[in-house]
Amino acid sequence: MDFSLPAFSWRTAVPLGGLVALLAWETAQPYFPLFRRTAERARHGALNLALGILNAAVVALAFAAAWLAVTHWAAAHRFGLLNLLDLGPWPRAALAVFLLDAWTYGWHWLNHRVPFFWRFHRWHHADRAMDVTTASRFHTGEIVLSSVFRVPVLALIGCSLGELALYELLLFAVVQFHHANIALPERLDRVLRLVIVTPALHKVHHSVVRAESDSNYSSLFSWWDRVFRTLRLVREPHRIVFGVKE
Repeated sequence: MDFSLPAFSWRTAVPLGGLVALLAWETAQPYFPLFRRTAERARHGALNLALGILNAAVVALAFAAAWLAVTHWAAAHRFGLLNLLDLGPWPRAALAVFLLDAWTYGWHWLNHRVPFFWRFHRWHHADRAMDVTTASRFHTGEIVLSSVFRVPVLALIGCSLGELALYELLLFAVVQFHHANIALPERLDRVLRLVIVTPALHKVHHSVVRAESDSNYSSLFSWWDRVFRTLRLVREPHRIVFGVKE
């Protein structure tokens, strides 16, 4: 199978479908009573989504060409791990997703540990009403920094732009899911969090308590937190308060 860059309609239809489905789920069965009025919720969601659209435009205009160039260069010069291995399309794509998610974990960890990075990342954590739209709420400065650092990472991994697009599609679907104001049955959440980040895990990460927010850094696959011993669970997730103290 050729993992070429997916069509624009396919890349947008899946996230939009997930957003609509999770908004409906939050409406029917919200975990926290975050909003008193529909207008308040609409305003909150519109601001978060508008920021997400702005950031997507910045990436498309300023960095997509650089990512394309570096992936083509790596392929032409057989540079990067994936270009040195003789793998079929599916194993290669799986390894690309694995390596990209390892970098995402490391970058997220750095955003909490390096004060300069935290200045931007805390904008994401400052949302006191975390719901599915919070998945789009990132400071443009953080998006720019992560996009710049991604250039050498793509070269070192040696992935194609299509494999990057596949990873981002999976990533954003899971990121929307675990930010949503929902809860799964405990047994189902326990099974799913063996592989992916679930709402129960990520609610802890958005806690106003810094010891709790400095945990559960995984974004797609949850096993990074177990490997690096940053996993944290709470027995009473209802008592979590979202936000930052700054």
